[in-house]
Amino acid sequence: MSPFAGSARSTDTWQHIRVTRKDGIVTVTLARPDKLNALTFEAYADLRDLLAELSRERSVRALVLAGEGRGFCSGGDVEEIIGATLDMDTGQLLDFNRMTGQVVRAVRECPFPVIAAVHGVAAGAGAVLALAADFRVADPSARFAFLFTKVGLSGGDMGAAYLLPRVIGLGHATRLLMLGDAVRAPEAERLGLISELADEGRVDEAAAALARRLAEGPALAHAQTKALLTAELDMPLAAAVEMDAATQALLMNSADYAEFHAAFTEKRTPKWQGK
Repeated sequence: MSPFAGSARSTDTWQHIRVTRKDGIVTVTLARPDKLNALTFEAYADLRDLLAELSRERSVRALVLAGEGRGFCSGGDVEEIIGATLDMDTGQLLDFNRMTGQVVRAVRECPFPVIAAVHGVAAGAGAVLALAADFRVADPSARFAFLFTKVGLSGGDMGAAYLLPRVIGLGHATRLLMLGDAVRAPEAERLGLISELADEGRVDEAAAALARRLAEGPALAHAQTKALLTAELDMPLAAAVEMDAATQALLMNSADYAEFHAAFTEKRTPKWQGK
């Protein structure tokens, strides 16, 4: 059995992260500014468990992942994690690496859109967390660096070798994962790694505006669109269009679909219910 507890519990106490809620939007702030929000064992586990907890709630419409202080996230804490892993056996190391991957899976599989609000550095695991999000809103100061080969590890950490080529293409992904060089916001936007480049110092506002737009929209349609985007990455076309057909048939029975027609007929804005 893994030593990292996998059963999410209802709690308001989390390690090195701050959680706020308002109008269906959850903001998760990595809160170790003195360490550039470097992740600890506990922070990884809490992110995984928090996302599992939120996924069971019907009230969450969007999630913003941000970092406190000078940067988004500098990755795994060198002192607390790398030093500790040197004393672990293979089984313990496998447990740890599986747990970090579970965080990425939780971001991709949660039934609401996730927005990474990136300023300053997003390095190592921090870069992969941003990559896993559905949207990356970035400050001009943002820089992304997949540093794994620079510490002697595979660049394909936490699903990076799966996700990055699908976002920016194999050639660019090979360069970033193999060399580990930092990519600043202008190039990241050109490559397609950034969804929206915010005005300087306004990334939190831009991410919040996008979150509000998503939260005010049809949550069930957003959830199913996200699920299809993830599921169909590796499907042949025939399987994908069949899954699309089944999904649309289900959604055509939804209250939101009927509400759109009623609103259109009555010439008013739809009142989305998320069901």
